[in-house]
Amino acid sequence: MTLFLTASALILLFTLSYTATCVASPFGNCRKCRGFGYLVKTDRKGRTKRGKDCRRCHTTGKRIRVGRWIYNRAVRVHRAGTH
Repeated sequence: MTLFLTASALILLFTLSYTATCVASPFGNCRKCRGFGYLVKTDRKGRTKRGKDCRRCHTTGKRIRVGRWIYNRAVRVHRAGTH
């Protein structure tokens, strides 16, 4: 029984911390460009240089978090159903 309570407590803690993260910072770094806004390339000598603009985040370097996207969608559906 204690294993079940421990697992439940950890899942609840993880859920609450992710919710707090989504509320405090709804945008995270883009996973493709790692927050730079463009892809980093290396030339033949191994030096880094700026590549193309990131198409996933549109050169901002930020993407909306999954939890915040789900929350925004739920609020939009609720407003559409109640008005």
